[in-house]
Amino acid sequence: MPCRVVYMGTPQIACPSLRVLHELSECDLVAAVTQPDRPSGRGNKLEEPEVKKLASRLGLKFFQPQRLSDEGFKNELLELNIDLIVVMAYGKILPPYILKMAQFGAVNIHASLLPRHRGAAPIQWAILEGDKETGVCLMRMDAGLDTGDILSVAKTPILPEDTAIDLHDRIALMGAEILRNQLPCYLKGELPPKKQDDTLATHARKIIKEDGRVNWSLPATQIHRRLRALMPWPGIFTYLPTGDRRLIKIISAVVSPCSGRPGRVLNADNSGITVGCGEQSLLIKTLHRQGGKILPASQFLNGYTLKTGSLLG
Repeated sequence: MPCRVVYMGTPQIACPSLRVLHELSECDLVAAVTQPDRPSGRGNKLEEPEVKKLASRLGLKFFQPQRLSDEGFKNELLELNIDLIVVMAYGKILPPYILKMAQFGAVNIHASLLPRHRGAAPIQWAILEGDKETGVCLMRMDAGLDTGDILSVAKTPILPEDTAIDLHDRIALMGAEILRNQLPCYLKGELPPKKQDDTLATHARKIIKEDGRVNWSLPATQIHRRLRALMPWPGIFTYLPTGDRRLIKIISAVVSPCSGRPGRVLNADNSGITVGCGEQSLLIKTLHRQGGKILPASQFLNGYTLKTGSLLG
């Protein structure tokens, strides 16, 4: 008899794993659980989670509970006679009754090399912290935040040019593959759990908009990592030296060896806008002025005079 599985996930990164569960002969995917539709964009139009869209296309039953503690939802889950719960990027901590509901418990696909980067934003923090590699862990879930025993690990290097978008897409596929290759072994009892070393744990807190504001006193290499880590949201931004303090978002940049006062414009020409940092400088190649279009720095300078020596921030 195939194992009766419920999948819990919400954003795009969780979709490849949902597809794999739908394909595995060892699994009978009986339902998906995802977050409620949320307002999005300037018009606050309700947007369906990507997992809901995919579940609908696959013809799966799905739930969107406002609260996992809701008795009606709890009873619907119980009626499914679940053997296993699989989770990836669902977005809420599971209550004890869900963790204890299934014979094989609940397993999670976490987008880091645990115990490093437990929490909500492991991809971004792996880049922010300058890690050389990251990956995915298949783990048993417990009452803590990503503290459960590890079942299997897959690794990938973080390349110097990798952005959060690049790692997101790679890890989405890695999560699906670790599920395809290792979940059948888990169901057979062939994956001995390994406890995490809590002394090595770090916390990958949720990213907020203010994380994108450039602190020019940091070394240019750190600011460049922040540029890569915070794509596509919130991006990194600074303010022009004008009375209205107009915001500009930095879209692309490279580290430059020249140095100068942090935040000071050292040069502004067709090659880009060079800004001093705590160490070295950042050469801005492409930017987005608030209320305007994304432009190469050379085109931006055609319509805005940015004097050498002026301060950004």
